[in-house]
Amino acid sequence: MLSMTATINGWQCSGFHCKQHARMPEISLTSRGFLKVGTLDSKTPTTAGLNSSALPYVGDYGYASRNMNRGGIHVVSPDLSSPSPGFAVGFLEAFDDEYDGVIIDPNKLPSSANAFASALRAALSKWKLKGRKGIWLKILSEQVDLVPVAIKEGFQYHHAEPGYVMLTYWIPDYPCMLPTSPSHQIGVGGFVINDKKEVLAVKEKCPCSCSNVWKMPTGYINKSEDIFCGAMREVKEETGVDTSFLKMVAFRHAHMLAFDKSDILFVCMLRPLSYEIAIDEKEIQAAMWMPLDEFVGQPFYEEDHLSRKVIGACVAAYEDRYSGFTAHELTSKLDGQSSLLYYDCSSG
Repeated sequence: MLSMTATINGWQCSGFHCKQHARMPEISLTSRGFLKVGTLDSKTPTTAGLNSSALPYVGDYGYASRNMNRGGIHVVSPDLSSPSPGFAVGFLEAFDDEYDGVIIDPNKLPSSANAFASALRAALSKWKLKGRKGIWLKILSEQVDLVPVAIKEGFQYHHAEPGYVMLTYWIPDYPCMLPTSPSHQIGVGGFVINDKKEVLAVKEKCPCSCSNVWKMPTGYINKSEDIFCGAMREVKEETGVDTSFLKMVAFRHAHMLAFDKSDILFVCMLRPLSYEIAIDEKEIQAAMWMPLDEFVGQPFYEEDHLSRKVIGACVAAYEDRYSGFTAHELTSKLDGQSSLLYYDCSSG
């Protein structure tokens, strides 16, 4: 519950909610999308592919040879000899961000690890001379073999999502000012009470101390999902009951929970639109409409002051003794985007 957290057999219990947590190259380096290279017989840079006999040098990783099947350039065995003066290695395709940083185009990375390393070194040298600060490098899952190359060149892990890993590189000699990776998980709870003063209560399937406690349906919101929509969805998924949003009653902020992240749990008051219960047997042991006094009188809530306070706020909202926060759709001039602002408008 709210004041407890535990991980047992893959189940993470934090706050009101328990959930189970089971997550040579075609180089585009110049403004026109080509690798600018030097050749063995000329100090004049040329464009890869104009002459199959002109093998471009790609740094410490050797020379390139034409691959007719792919129409690109592949690095062959390294030549440890130093390149002649005048050889130029191109730069990765990228664009500047508004903070004097650089965002590398993930769709234009070299497919060869050798060529990628050489191009990355050259690009970093250029960006350092230009006074750039933070470098953002997204590597897609199909090119995951490039990750250790970037790490070797000094990049750091930032975050990962299905399909990619994000790496960063901080150039200045003062502490890094790039935003850190996502630090919070967002949970929602739906307090549903009917006209008979019965609370929609569930018992979750988890081997932890709250497994036999009747509680409100809870869970995590999905990507790009509004808070109140997440609460309504969780109630529907766990119990089969349809609801509508009334107000946000309270939220709890805790730290070092699942995956050592912080956790914010928003508790929403919902109005039932249906009453028949059909539980999700993968997560829920049982669900029922429980009399409010019986729900609040459980020994767990008698002993857990935080949980009891949250339920008290829900009851006060139900009895119109507490206004809570309602959702209002507004547009910000900063980004022109429409978003929801939750606030108490009882005073007008």
